[in-house]
Amino acid sequence: MEPLQESVEEWVKKLNIESTKEVTVPKILFDQVIGQEDAGNVVKKAAMQKRHVLLIGEPGTGKSMLAQSMIDFLPKEDLEDVLVFHNPEDNNRPKVKSFPAGKGKEIVKQYQLKAEQDRKDRRKMTLTLVFSIFLFGVIITLYTLDFIYLFFAIMAAASVYIITLFNPALRMEKAMIPKLLVSHSPNDKPPFIDSTGAHSGALLGDVRHDPFQSGGLETPSHDRVEAGNIHKANKGVLFLDEINLLRLESQQALLTALQEKKFPISGQSERSAGAMVQTEPIPCDFILVAAGNLDAIQGMHPALRSRIRGYGYEVYVRDNMEDSDENRNKIVQFIAQEVVKDKKIPHFDISAITEIIKEAQKRAGRKGKLTLRLRELGGLIRVAGDMAIGEKAAIVTAAHVTKAKNFSKPLEQQVADRALEVRKLYKTFLTEGEQIGSVNGLAVMGGGSGMAEYTGIVMPIVAEVTQAQNKGHGVVVATGKLGEIAKEAVQNVSAVFKKFTGKDLSDLDIHIQFVGSYDGVEGDSASVSIATAVISAIESLPIDQTVAMTGSLSVRGNVLPVGGVTAKVEAAVEAGLKKVIVPKSNYEDIILDESHKDKIEIIPVSNIEEVLEVALGQSQERQNFLKRISDIIKPQPKAGNGRTGAYFA
Repeated sequence: MEPLQESVEEWVKKLNIESTKEVTVPKILFDQVIGQEDAGNVVKKAAMQKRHVLLIGEPGTGKSMLAQSMIDFLPKEDLEDVLVFHNPEDNNRPKVKSFPAGKGKEIVKQYQLKAEQDRKDRRKMTLTLVFSIFLFGVIITLYTLDFIYLFFAIMAAASVYIITLFNPALRMEKAMIPKLLVSHSPNDKPPFIDSTGAHSGALLGDVRHDPFQSGGLETPSHDRVEAGNIHKANKGVLFLDEINLLRLESQQALLTALQEKKFPISGQSERSAGAMVQTEPIPCDFILVAAGNLDAIQGMHPALRSRIRGYGYEVYVRDNMEDSDENRNKIVQFIAQEVVKDKKIPHFDISAITEIIKEAQKRAGRKGKLTLRLRELGGLIRVAGDMAIGEKAAIVTAAHVTKAKNFSKPLEQQVADRALEVRKLYKTFLTEGEQIGSVNGLAVMGGGSGMAEYTGIVMPIVAEVTQAQNKGHGVVVATGKLGEIAKEAVQNVSAVFKKFTGKDLSDLDIHIQFVGSYDGVEGDSASVSIATAVISAIESLPIDQTVAMTGSLSVRGNVLPVGGVTAKVEAAVEAGLKKVIVPKSNYEDIILDESHKDKIEIIPVSNIEEVLEVALGQSQERQNFLKRISDIIKPQPKAGNGRTGAYFA
């Protein structure tokens, strides 16, 4: 599927609609899942064949919707009601029986009616006996004129009433009524149970604690049994997101339930009175759909994952899709779906649709792609709708979407904006003039937060060269709470400035400082900035402070692609810089909105020589140095696009 070359504005004009009100929203949940055709086909097959599924991917890409849509494709089966009965032979081993859907309530009702009738009959008998004793006492008293007989009759009647009231038979009446654990109606669809975050009792079932455990006041054990989600999901789908957060003990029990297709309920707390209670095995023949991020695999029980692989599918869901005509239409469908689901916001007109598609392009972070992190895009849609409602507008326009972007900035962006104000106030970086050994590097925040959006910041990098403390043993010292990748990047860059300066650095200590990196630095996208700052310090060549830069660097001096380029360019614009250097292979990935477009010169580069040509200030020494390194550099194979983005923040 080839990406569209047509601009969004031109494409939207061909839709022949005025707003998303004219867009048909599919009624089947499966058809509402956007951009996950491959995963959808697997899930559909898994449902029809009753296979388990492990869905791995970024948050907000449609994993839970895919799982929920499976119930529409499950083979038709008769659902079952599950009743738990008192076991007269062993109070702590309640009996379990299954019945066709809808019969459970009828059976419980029959037992309740019988118990109620027995209670009425016993009450009648008791009242008759009490009245007879009292009447007998009255007759004897009238005959003998001795009221002591009336007193004894009243005492006897009261004793009979109290004894009958606390008769253990009353407790047996309650014990005879079964408890309905799992209930269905005859026409119910297969159950979909979302057990994400459930504790072991809610997932596997539990037995409630009984504070009155003796003396005739105890609650029958079968009445304290609570069904788990695995039992409620019988003949349906059990969905577990963030499967790695489930305790290993619970994962082991879940594995047993998958293997046996039935699982007994017992008390989950060892200090509870229910700990001694264990029911007969209860049916739990469900399809397990486990989901999570890539790190979820690390926390999974190996045997549980093996079970899913052996009896199901593992799927890595997509986080972007091709920017094609068909997929743009899907984004329009998604906007209409969100409006219909929310029920509180107006529909979007053509201009607003244009802005949302552009935002989908931008958040994808790559040329010719649209993001599938649609939950966060849906958040923007809802905020834009709120803006329209606040203005009492009948429809959402592009102006509302633009306002929503500013109003609903991610937390990292808000932090970065305030940090930028402070840095400008105290001039921790310069935006004009020239300076030796100082570079305006670019970094991103939010790369490890699980959010789709990156937030760019300007990160000043300063280098200084001094005589080595130990002659012949010069070292490279980098400060700023560097992570492992950042430390390795500094070592790799060392090869570059050793090669291109052509000087013996064994008698020099090279100090590199990441200014203001209070939260640490990670990633290798500062490599170009580090190399430029160090070469400037060694050669005493000033650097143009109106230039910002980002890019990774190979040990041979080739500039490699990095991630979050759009956010970094936006940060350079916000800081008031005039030029920004980016890797050539990232140039097509940059998508700027109207507020940032045409406000900065973007210069793509492919090697360190091109970086230095732009970054170094105008001087005769600069010309001599550039000529020297051009003689050193030999034609290299063109850097590939194999790497995905890295970040430092």
